[in-house]
Amino acid sequence: MTGPKLFGNDAASGSASLLFEGHRVDPNMALEVARFRRAERSRLVAARALPPEARERAIATLISGLSDVVTVTSGIKIAAYWPSQGEPDLRAWMAMTHYAGAHILLPVVEERAAPLLFRTWAPGCRMVRGFRNVLVPADGRNDIPDIVVAPLIGVDRALFRLGNGGGYYDRTLARLNPRPRAIGVGFAGCILPTIHPMPWDVPMDAVVLSDGTKMVR
Repeated sequence: MTGPKLFGNDAASGSASLLFEGHRVDPNMALEVARFRRAERSRLVAARALPPEARERAIATLISGLSDVVTVTSGIKIAAYWPSQGEPDLRAWMAMTHYAGAHILLPVVEERAAPLLFRTWAPGCRMVRGFRNVLVPADGRNDIPDIVVAPLIGVDRALFRLGNGGGYYDRTLARLNPRPRAIGVGFAGCILPTIHPMPWDVPMDAVVLSDGTKMVR
């Protein structure tokens, strides 16, 4: 793939445009980007299937790097995530950050193709199965985070995140005002030259990887 570029003029492209997330896109370009991302997603998910000891070391390095990037102050609201599908397990960091005085939130999908909600979490709180069977707090209140820590499968040099493909974080970050600081976290070896960002993609403000790599926009 030589790398599709964001189109400028529909007439010049010679194809009808589609309206998606409020943006007009060339459907042929969108299809090509989707195919590229699907292939990269599959490759990178397979690559992060580490043996238990290597995974434990990688996550410890990731947590150390994340602690360097996130300054915890009393009352700060930090959205993390409950790990699934091989994502880095940050639950130890979530608990540590909670006891340091932060309010930890977890993302909740209440409606498909809609922005996420963020619900308060604390160690030992009651959890229930949510969207795609991921655990979410049962009784927490909804709140707006100051920082969003988002899992990533891949990331490019401009800090555009390759996620699971649902667009939930992009959709949410684009609508929150003021926009929280967004920090992507993932395993080493996931940096791509570009994910070929689409008009609705939202870049991360910082990225932390499991080999100690830190990137800041």
